Amino acid sequence: MPNASDAAPAGAPHPGPLLAKSDERGKPLVSLRKVSKQFSNGTLAVRDVDLDLAAGEFVSLLGPSGCGKSTLLRMIAGLGEVSAGAIDWPGLRKADGSTGVRPANELGFVFQEPTLMPWSTALDNVTIPLKLKGVARGEAETRAALMLANVGLKGFEGSYPRELSGGMKMRVSIARALVTQPRILLMDEPFAALDEITRHKLNDDLLRLWGEQRFTAIFVTHSVFESVYLSQRIVVMAARPGRVIADLTVDAPYPRDEDFRTSPDYGRLCRQASETLKRAISG
Repeated sequence: MPNASDAAPAGAPHPGPLLAKSDERGKPLVSLRKVSKQFSNGTLAVRDVDLDLAAGEFVSLLGPSGCGKSTLLRMIAGLGEVSAGAIDWPGLRKADGSTGVRPANELGFVFQEPTLMPWSTALDNVTIPLKLKGVARGEAETRAALMLANVGLKGFEGSYPRELSGGMKMRVSIARALVTQPRILLMDEPFAALDEITRHKLNDDLLRLWGEQRFTAIFVTHSVFESVYLSQRIVVMAARPGRVIADLTVDAPYPRDEDFRTSPDYGRLCRQASETLKRAISG
């Protein structure tokens, strides 16, 4: 078996910045209007969220623990029902010309934990969504192997989760989410438990994949630095109840690399996001 490391592959450069504002792209891909979530115990987790997300955007949901970021992400994914308001999909059109329905086959979701099947190899884990869609085994395995190579795991197709590092298991999870080429990738603090070096590598790989596949990314994080590095927009949320208090534009071009991480622009943008987050926490 190859040596288990988290070395990132040498991928193609990001093709350049995408438009950040939905009004520049026409109709938003997904639109949230006065979305609220109250749990059965009476806790109001999210209140009156208005948010438009355009096709191809990279948007981070930034906020302290308990502000409803993950709850909002799960409602967008259809893993939780809204208590009030509506989530619409005006930017996705079905074959019959209708819009507004959550596109189950167009979504990929990466959870905080890799959630891999421990008895299955990396290849078998990545083929799961393809098999659920009825893709023939040979084609599914070919597509899964290509996706594993694209996330830097060529040669690890036959490895079991117990044989992989934390970063490598998360790469498998990302490959599984992207193997069906979804229009929207939802990520719920996927790198929070990883060391800084691995996290930086995975941030770089994620941006490369986003540039190549042009999916819409909605990324939950509590890290100011990660949100600024990855995103075109940062939606800052406050808690009790969870609500949007700011929608920040990250006016830095792509590709982003180590030079950007040490640049004055990055420092300026991080300070701006940090100050906004402090207001969210204190308010």
